[in-house]
Amino acid sequence: MTIEEIYKSFPSEWVLIDEVQADEHYQLLGGRVVFHSKNRNEVHNRTIELKPKRFAVRYTGETPENVIFIL
Repeated sequence: MTIEEIYKSFPSEWVLIDEVQADEHYQLLGGRVVFHSKNRNEVHNRTIELKPKRFAVRYTGETPENVIFIL
């Protein structure tokens, strides 16, 4: 799925994406959604369980102003 399809299919959810496709600037273009949930901890636990080699986790909703993401 493209990143646009992922955002459209799973609104306001945490999404675990495997087989990540990225451009030369490491911008996420798409991949295979292996799990999604409204609960971030569920996605975190599934990530530990599945141990994907190259993956991304995205939140597809609005990011509150008081939240900072650290990579």
